[in-house]
Amino acid sequence: MRRRHVVLRAAVSIGLLAGLAWRVDLGTVGSRLAGMRPGWVLLAVVISVAQVAVLAWRWRFTAGRLGVDLSFVSAWREYYLSIFLNQVLPGGVPGDVLRAWRQARAQTRLEEPGGPAVRAVIFERLSAQAVMTTVAVVSLLALPVTVDAGSRVAMFWAGAGALLIVVATLVWIRRQSSAQTLSGRVLADLRSAHLSGPAFAAQLASAIIVVGTYLATYMAAARAVGVETPLPALLPLVAPVLMTMLIPVTVAGWGLREIAAAVLWGAVGLTAADGVLVSVAYGLLVLIGSLPGALFLMNPGATTRPSV
Repeated sequence: MRRRHVVLRAAVSIGLLAGLAWRVDLGTVGSRLAGMRPGWVLLAVVISVAQVAVLAWRWRFTAGRLGVDLSFVSAWREYYLSIFLNQVLPGGVPGDVLRAWRQARAQTRLEEPGGPAVRAVIFERLSAQAVMTTVAVVSLLALPVTVDAGSRVAMFWAGAGALLIVVATLVWIRRQSSAQTLSGRVLADLRSAHLSGPAFAAQLASAIIVVGTYLATYMAAARAVGVETPLPALLPLVAPVLMTMLIPVTVAGWGLREIAAAVLWGAVGLTAADGVLVSVAYGLLVLIGSLPGALFLMNPGATTRPSV
């Protein structure tokens, strides 16, 4: 069954991309991708390094609030591995699942070894997703979109991505709450990791920085392939497109992201082919930025260890 899901999601990405091939000039797209400007590519890589550092810090902070010891170096290493796996495996979350499992296995001194470590991974993702969802909704409301069938499709998928986060989180908390004691522990952990004053400020600040790096990487992708759309017109398009990547039916959002970009670009009067081109360039730049995780994958025996 699991193998069938992998094949299905890969087929969805391939099918969506193949469908787009009928609508865009592949020769032009390929030549512009091959001629990406090195300076902008380098900037995207630098942004990815800063992004992973902030992500690792946020995970370590969240884990610490739940009583889980995690060194920054371990968090940084595991996050790179997680991002790489999310880029090359279907579903978009296998890397996070592995990160949670490795951290849970490393925690032997806790009364509930697996629980806090797993919750730390889930909770640390919440803040950035909440900020990205807010940015996406505000962006859609601000876009000068012509409300036609294509625009409604784009809005539906962006909204579906946001709803998916909420539903998945509620389902997980409900499952965790099968016992009253555990339910109280989950809610207490959520308050400790996110809702107390200092924690809320730290989570919000880090989330804003992380979302900013996503937007900056997308902008770098646009400039790398020669798309010179002014920033005020381009920025509101980014978050709704990236939100579609949360829908776990493809490999790393490939295909679904490009269709959303084509629809939104066309809906605001820009060239749909440019939307596809920038989206593909973004996917390639994110994959390049995740490659250090491939190096860590070569040493699978190294587990996340508690800080000392």
